Amino acid sequence: MADKTSVAVLGTGIMGAAMARNLARAGLDVRVWNRTRAKAEPLAADGARVADTAAAAVDGADILLTMVHDGPAALDAVRQAEPALRPGQLWLQMSTVGPQALAPLAQFATAHGLTFVDAPVLGTKQPAENGALTVLAAGPQDVRKAAEEVFGIVGQRTLWAGEDGASGAGSRLKLVANSWVLTIINGAGEALALAEGLGVDPRDFLDAVAGGPLDVPYLRMKSELILSGDYPASFTVSAGRKDAALIATAAEGAGVRMDLAAAAAERFRRAEAAGHGDKDGAAAYFASFCG
Repeated sequence: MADKTSVAVLGTGIMGAAMARNLARAGLDVRVWNRTRAKAEPLAADGARVADTAAAAVDGADILLTMVHDGPAALDAVRQAEPALRPGQLWLQMSTVGPQALAPLAQFATAHGLTFVDAPVLGTKQPAENGALTVLAAGPQDVRKAAEEVFGIVGQRTLWAGEDGASGAGSRLKLVANSWVLTIINGAGEALALAEGLGVDPRDFLDAVAGGPLDVPYLRMKSELILSGDYPASFTVSAGRKDAALIATAAEGAGVRMDLAAAAAERFRRAEAAGHGDKDGAAAYFASFCG
């Protein structure tokens, strides 16, 4: 496998598993690790090598790819990999961690001679499975060709927002994009909850906006989950709560008042507290009916 680019994927949840599967199917030498090994084991059928430890996964790898819940989880993953890290490895940090979590990650990379690329993605489960994510990246010019070998497999588009991964340019752009994503998720939930409360058929609402400037595909997707009462997760309530909190914190630090982000965080929190944390973010709908 010496002629193949080797990629260690740390984190094989909803997004990481889909990304690792696509990388393996594209012929790369893929090693995978997850804190719960059972979540990584199905990837062996796609040609990935399942490692018992993060260090075993990154040993000899050209590229590290982290796709975990948040900044502390990303830092913990690379710390577990520390015994096998070597200077010159490329670290693609693709989790949504927010710009405030980047400093310790970038410092760790510098201390170990890793080249750090801040590269969160825009998209959820289906785009990840289809290799159709949008990568929002920041990193130096001299590693972009290597990075784009991975980005071109997991995504359909890469936007380079800056040349310094530690600057947080990619993560800042991700929070701006996610502020809009969360607005649609919660707007759909509140509109359908209001329809129920007022005795309006929610499909009449959807028909009223159909085909016009107020109609967007994401509204349709999330509304259908709510109407079906089935919430297979592509972006969970718990992830929505985390991202809404990241947005609110970043906005406060920038002196920007984000009333909708704060409200979104509270809606996700209530839905999570009511037991819906592992469901799709559309289940924030239930926040309209609980204290």
